[in-house]
Amino acid sequence: MSARLASFRGPSTPTSSPVQQSKHQPTPHSPSRLAESTYHRKVRTLLLEIRAVTETWESIVLVDGLKAAKSLVDTRTDLENELSLLPAGTQPRHHLVQPKLALMDKRITELDQVIVKLQKQFQRMNMLVEQLEALFHETHKTKGWQSVQEPLWATWSLDKFASCVPDILSPYYRSLEMHRDIVNILRSHSVTFEVSRDALTRWVAEPFLEDGGWDNYWEDLCEAEIDRWSIGK
Repeated sequence: MSARLASFRGPSTPTSSPVQQSKHQPTPHSPSRLAESTYHRKVRTLLLEIRAVTETWESIVLVDGLKAAKSLVDTRTDLENELSLLPAGTQPRHHLVQPKLALMDKRITELDQVIVKLQKQFQRMNMLVEQLEALFHETHKTKGWQSVQEPLWATWSLDKFASCVPDILSPYYRSLEMHRDIVNILRSHSVTFEVSRDALTRWVAEPFLEDGGWDNYWEDLCEAEIDRWSIGK
């Protein structure tokens, strides 16, 4: 895993383009559908599990994370507005400040938990990629080089899946680091509203997933290349 992470400074967009569906699809009685092996099923299962990880990721970011981040920014802004109304030289009363500070600390704790959840999802994604690579090596060892070069369903071979699927790790790793940086920015009670607003915008946009994220690349590819993919939805 450490060797793979060392390469994450490179492009976040996968280099291979999804293959368009052929107009002449195999019939239900074609050999490609009847001769599905354990390796076919394992590839499909692993990619479905990777997709599930990305769906969980999106939920963590756009539900749990966004709720906590927005509440933190709103509470801090409300407190700043209330303090600005106090006469010069007047100290704010405890009952005005303390509840909002407590709520902000709670939201910061929730954001820290969001980062932990994302880290776990990334680790799981990495584990699934390693399992796919292990499947490639196992198939190559037991069935020979030709078996990993032949198309599994449409045009992609096991070798192609094993060499290209790891590309998905880079954009999600970069996204994880971006969210970690944003939490550290929002952690400071001295951060300005403008900086906080920009941080929230980046949190929602997830720019590193625009090209290399699951929905924007891999879903269409799997739909085209993997038989019975839609059954897993």
